[in-house]
Amino acid sequence: MTPSHILYIPMIALIGMFIGFVLGARAARNSYDLERKRDEERAAARAERERKKAEKAEKAATAAPAGKDAEA
Repeated sequence: MTPSHILYIPMIALIGMFIGFVLGARAARNSYDLERKRDEERAAARAERERKKAEKAEKAATAAPAGKDAEA
């Protein structure tokens, strides 16, 4: 083993750690962005369901008095 290995091996290890840090940070950022996008889509879907539910309840509320008058 030559003396150059004393510098070569730690330098390669440092380069590997740096590349791993960069790639790991990118993966974490992509994961966070995907999670945020999913949360926004779920919120939009939830709002759409609530809107449809409110419309259905409104239609039922307006139709109910007419039905009661027809029976009486």
